[in-house]
Amino acid sequence: MHDTRWKQAVEWLAAAATDPQECKRQWDRGQGTALLAAGRYWDVLSVPDRLGLLALDLLWSDPLALPGPTLVDVTARRVGFFLPPDPDSEWVGCGVRHVGRGAWIAVPPPYRPSGRLEWLVPPDGTGTLHAAEPLERALRRATGTLAVLAPVSAEPSPDC
Repeated sequence: MHDTRWKQAVEWLAAAATDPQECKRQWDRGQGTALLAAGRYWDVLSVPDRLGLLALDLLWSDPLALPGPTLVDVTARRVGFFLPPDPDSEWVGCGVRHVGRGAWIAVPPPYRPSGRLEWLVPPDGTGTLHAAEPLERALRRATGTLAVLAPVSAEPSPDC
C-alpha cells in the first residue's frame, strides 16, 4: 500500500479513539493495540474464525466488490468484519457477535500485526466498509459449506 494510503488508514482508524493523537503515538511506539469505540464510524461483526475466513474467501471471489476492513484475533480464533454502524441490526448465527455503540475493540495499526491481532484486509483510509447484504450472503454460504464439511460426531461449538 502506498505510504499516503497508510497515513489515511491510520487517520481513519484513530478518529474512533478517545484521543486520536495518543492512539497514533501508541502505534508509532510499537506498543501494540489501541481501544477504539465501535458504533460511530463502524460496527464490527465478530464470527468464529473458520466461518469468517471462508466468508472472506467468498467475498474475494467477486472481482467487482473488494471486501472492507477485516481483522483476525488468532488467539480467540475470531474474525471481525467492519461494516457501517447500524444500531438496529440483528445478526443471528452460531457464535456471531455484533459489536456496536457502547463497545470498544482492540485494534492494531493498519500497517503491521500486533500480538494476536492482524489485519486480513487493512483499512484503506477511504472509509470503505463491508456492505451488510453481501456479507450476510457470504456468511450464509459459508455456514452451509461448514455444515456439510463438519463430521457428524463433532462436538458443538462453545459459542452456540
